[in-house]
Amino acid sequence: MKSKGILSSGAVAFVAVTALSGPAWSATTVQIGASGKTFASSMVTCAPDPTTDGQSPVIEAGLFNPKRGASATVSLNGTPVATVTNVDPSTDVWLADTSNTVIVALNKKTADSYAFTVQPGMCDLPDTSGNWFSADGTLEYAASGKSYATVTPGCALNPATGLAQPYVHLFDNGDYLLNVSVNGVPLTQLSKLQRHTPVFLSGGQNVISAANGYLSVDYFVRDGGDGTCTLP
Repeated sequence: MKSKGILSSGAVAFVAVTALSGPAWSATTVQIGASGKTFASSMVTCAPDPTTDGQSPVIEAGLFNPKRGASATVSLNGTPVATVTNVDPSTDVWLADTSNTVIVALNKKTADSYAFTVQPGMCDLPDTSGNWFSADGTLEYAASGKSYATVTPGCALNPATGLAQPYVHLFDNGDYLLNVSVNGVPLTQLSKLQRHTPVFLSGGQNVISAANGYLSVDYFVRDGGDGTCTLP
């Protein structure tokens, strides 16, 4: 660790965001910088970009549990994008394809650096025009007929985060072997031994895929809102 300049080259800890105050943070985990005073999202997500109206890769970054009067400059690849304060402690940082470096600088001597890699086309939504819906509109069936998912998200406690999050149920529509992923992250495998699974949604658009080897890949797109919900 250097005594001057950039103090961290990535995450030094992962924590549940219940320690933070923003509602969009409460359904995910964050990285805490070496200074212990800044944070950035642990994963890149896709959300509507206000400048393009399309889906773009984004993370949140800012001050972690800031004291009164605290402030920092957030920059992307050397270009300042926002100033955060204890009153408004976080900002969205819209990322470019390939490598990105986000720096949250408290002053000239103390700054934390976070690295993110974005695969080209990460936020391009898959074509689901071949999917169809049940007569009552509650279920969406994949074009292959091998899987289906509930349409309207429910709300439940996510054991992985300990937080209430929106979710949908994904079903194996036969004895297929389906590898399930959410936003490119493997989740579970469906088969005749496990025919369905809850899929918890993060903030923004979520792409759920169910791959039957190299034969077919089913896609479902669900909006997770801000990634939080209130249990009944």
